[in-house]
Amino acid sequence: MHTMWKGSISFGLVNIPIKLHAATEDKDIKLRNLHNKCHTPIKYEKICPVCEQEVANEDIVKAYEYTKGKFVVLDEEDLEKLRKEKEEKAVEIIDFVRMEQIDPIYYDRSYYMSPSEGGNKAYSLLRKALEESQKVGIAKIVIRSKEQLAIIRVFENTLVMETIHYPDEVRKAADVPSIPAGENVTKKELDTAILLIDQLTTDFQPDKYQDDYRTALLELIEAKRSGKETVVPTVKETASNVTDLMAALQASIDRTKPKKQAAPKRKTASRVKKQA
Repeated sequence: MHTMWKGSISFGLVNIPIKLHAATEDKDIKLRNLHNKCHTPIKYEKICPVCEQEVANEDIVKAYEYTKGKFVVLDEEDLEKLRKEKEEKAVEIIDFVRMEQIDPIYYDRSYYMSPSEGGNKAYSLLRKALEESQKVGIAKIVIRSKEQLAIIRVFENTLVMETIHYPDEVRKAADVPSIPAGENVTKKELDTAILLIDQLTTDFQPDKYQDDYRTALLELIEAKRSGKETVVPTVKETASNVTDLMAALQASIDRTKPKKQAAPKRKTASRVKKQA
């Protein structure tokens, strides 16, 4: 499993060298955009609308738009220094709380934690302590240049880090429009709804659920591939060096040919008589 972060987790004076591994993966089917005419993949270029030219990566700088059309440019050196200051610190567990106190709306990404060399005993200690206390740890960590709040918990005998949103990143439910304050629900309606819920209640078994759309899309792709309903991009014809060289030589020859002198005009019969 690919290691995406190395560092250490500490609680009190206990320090645990660990590695992070992505616990989930995006299995969305990526579809490419092709030009309908020639089936060539579309390119998305970085174009400056003022200079009207493509901009290379080395000519791009980071900036913050503090008001419409006005920016503060941030030097890459300053950003790199700030990243190192945060990333080089050990991740400290700040608090321990009960997991049921954290609403799932705060959850973001999940990462498995494995012990690095020399960290097995401390890793096992934290795992056992979390299981016995039925608590989760709250910590801060910098991942991909962003400081994130996270919880540390146990999942199937493995420590898991769940990054969670900060409170100011979660929009207020009170701002959602058109939420009814209350409706007159009859007891009969409520009892029927609860009966339906009871009939559909079961133990959570994640393996029984699947992405039906992704399965159907894969079947469609395979059916088209097997039926040879495939396309290939049109290859753009490019002139060879020999052709270009011959064309340039011929153009040069044509340009340097001496111009033909115009033949002298022949005298007409009427003009000859007048001269006689």
